[in-house]
Amino acid sequence: MNKIIPSILFSIFSLTTLSAQEIKINPDRLHQSLITLATFGKNAQGGSDRVAYSKYDMEAREYVKGLMEEAGMEVSVDFAGNIIGRKQGRNPNLKPIAFGSHIDEVPNGGDYDGPVGSMSAIEVVKTLSERRLFTDHPLEVIIFPNEEGGVIGSRALVGSLSKDALQVTSSSGLTQYEGIKLLGGNPDRIQEVKRNPGDLTAFLELHIEQGGNLDRENLDIGVVEGIVAIEWWEFTFKGKANHAGTTPMNMRNDPMLPAASFILAVNETVKSYEGRQVGTVGKIQAFPGAGNVIPGEVKLNLELRDLSSEKIWMIYQALEKKAKELASASQTEISIQHIDVASTPAIADSKIREVIKTEAEKLGFSTKSLPSGAGHDAQEMARIAPMGMIFIPSKNGISHAPEEFSSKQDIANGANVLLGTILALDRLYTK
Repeated sequence: MNKIIPSILFSIFSLTTLSAQEIKINPDRLHQSLITLATFGKNAQGGSDRVAYSKYDMEAREYVKGLMEEAGMEVSVDFAGNIIGRKQGRNPNLKPIAFGSHIDEVPNGGDYDGPVGSMSAIEVVKTLSERRLFTDHPLEVIIFPNEEGGVIGSRALVGSLSKDALQVTSSSGLTQYEGIKLLGGNPDRIQEVKRNPGDLTAFLELHIEQGGNLDRENLDIGVVEGIVAIEWWEFTFKGKANHAGTTPMNMRNDPMLPAASFILAVNETVKSYEGRQVGTVGKIQAFPGAGNVIPGEVKLNLELRDLSSEKIWMIYQALEKKAKELASASQTEISIQHIDVASTPAIADSKIREVIKTEAEKLGFSTKSLPSGAGHDAQEMARIAPMGMIFIPSKNGISHAPEEFSSKQDIANGANVLLGTILALDRLYTK
């Protein structure tokens, strides 16, 4: 007993006197964990086939759980398949500070999207444990399942995963229901994992930046302003199918013409507004789809993204008006279907953003505030807790591809900022 008490006293003393600059993660150990994780599902093209619920995903999860146990965490798998590692804090009455990411990949994906945040989160706890340091708040590392297939684990944690969503087929060929069971979860009791607002003190996620801004500008750390909302629509232009060789040009009722003009209008209209909003037509279908037939119907999708839902709908209304004008001028019909509310905007907590920026600058890193144009588990977690995200550079902004790459130094920088931010938030929210 006499040996234990000095250790605890030293831990308490250390965290109240040491600065974040004096507590650093082990960059070699972190890098090795990423290299090892990448072996699970590596294919001949150099990409990763570690899609959610695959055998590679299952093997990688066992590896990750082992790392979490080695870092001194109590490890469990909840009914949604989330891997949760818990490190006790000095004050059991405080709510946990949670952080983490995912390890599943898109088909033929890269080695850094998700794994950087997951392995860095484990490394942070490992660093604290080996130095016998304890925060006041409990810490939770969460490894979410199937982020790439619809942020499944985080949606379950905030109570937004519907029964219908469980029947959607994943990239592995299994339904979400089947996949979660395979992970050791219980989809029939998935509502029991729901956390409520106030159950967590804060949530943080470290991730590669998928837009390339940091890499182009040679900057170290991105302080995420928020994660954009995404809205989808399907536009259908209807004309009259006819023979491509025998129908004169001036007698055609071709819906491809207004569809083509509309695609150009999307680019022009979205760019006409100030801000970082983006608009994309990424899918177009012509029916009947034969080279010698004037199409009778053309379908295309429209996706709009921005931090402001109000701006998205303002742009949509302008595009809806344009589509109707084009249809009328070409004597075609237009119908529009709002496909889905793909995601709502999630604004990062202003206090957490300031802490991230401060901790990065203490370490001598350059920073840039920027939005995330891609969805993340943090977007869901923002529904129940103050949220913050830290970006590190990804070479040429590449993600979801075998060429995805972040340097060992950039990864270590991000992990140290994550560590410093957690310690700072622990102090901030203990007062």
